Amino acid sequence: MGSTFFRKLPTPMEIKTMYPVPEKVENKKKENDAEIRKLFTGESDKFAVIIGPCSADNPEAVEDYVGRLAKVQEKIKDKLLIIPRVYTNKPRTTGKGYKGMLHQPDPEKKTDLLQGLITIRQTFLKIMEDTGFPLADEMLYPENARYFSDCLSYIAIGARSVEDQQHRLTASGMDIPVGMKNPTSGDLSIMLNSIEAAQSSHSFLYRGWDVQTDGNDLAHAILRGAVNQYGSCIPNYHYEDMVNLYDMYMKKGFANPALIIDCNHSNSNKQYMEQIRIAKEIMHNRKHSDDLRGFVKGLMIESYIVGGNQPVDGHCYGKSITDPCLGWEDTEALLYTIAEQV
Repeated sequence: MGSTFFRKLPTPMEIKTMYPVPEKVENKKKENDAEIRKLFTGESDKFAVIIGPCSADNPEAVEDYVGRLAKVQEKIKDKLLIIPRVYTNKPRTTGKGYKGMLHQPDPEKKTDLLQGLITIRQTFLKIMEDTGFPLADEMLYPENARYFSDCLSYIAIGARSVEDQQHRLTASGMDIPVGMKNPTSGDLSIMLNSIEAAQSSHSFLYRGWDVQTDGNDLAHAILRGAVNQYGSCIPNYHYEDMVNLYDMYMKKGFANPALIIDCNHSNSNKQYMEQIRIAKEIMHNRKHSDDLRGFVKGLMIESYIVGGNQPVDGHCYGKSITDPCLGWEDTEALLYTIAEQV
């Protein structure tokens, strides 16, 4: 019973020293971060699409997938800013099951957190070097954020984490966009409180340090749908939902008002093909209001090489072992459609 302290892991600085970001990649990340900042502040009218697998379970397949995104990005770079989802932690409602690359760099083998840290860092660096893309991940564990802070250009905080104080305070010390999802209950006031906390300065204990933060002016909202008391999904991507949140945002007076809409999860009732219809509806509705056109900054889409999902011990290359995702052909067509409607 109790806890066993198995081994002491390297510090974030030690891991960064072992697997450093090359100077060329570092410079490209600075360019990407500046471009993303302009999108969220309204200086750029590009539209963000944060897209990729539910969970980055296989480095080779993820690198292949992102390489395909790079070819599409080149054709629509004047309209869209694609930010690949390379999600390395998988939230589990019950705590059971595959928890992502951090825990199991090989999904069919036992937990190995040290190898997980190394595999994630190697995967991030290879994608950045090969494609020049900015990368997005979910901050499931705030104490791990420093291991990858020099690689990531976008962070999401999930529906089950958005009420947690440590997530909010850690986000307040970041200088990249951090998207706060509405909680599974759908209570928008909780999400807005989280944004307010992240945009404010704080002093708190973090990894054994007394840390002071400046506040993150790029903290923003993500609508992902909700679940009612009977377990039924309630979408919140419709026109009325966007207008309502915009009004709430304006009353709060937050810096850089911004909304990303998650096309999957409770918005799609996890019917992954519905993401296509939902994305098109959002783009259509966004056009009908100058306020919404400036407020809705992007979409979040779950996509991989092969559509659907499979068991953890399945061996279909490029198919999700967690939530089902759009396949590549549907993804490519949807990206071009979104670009046409920006």
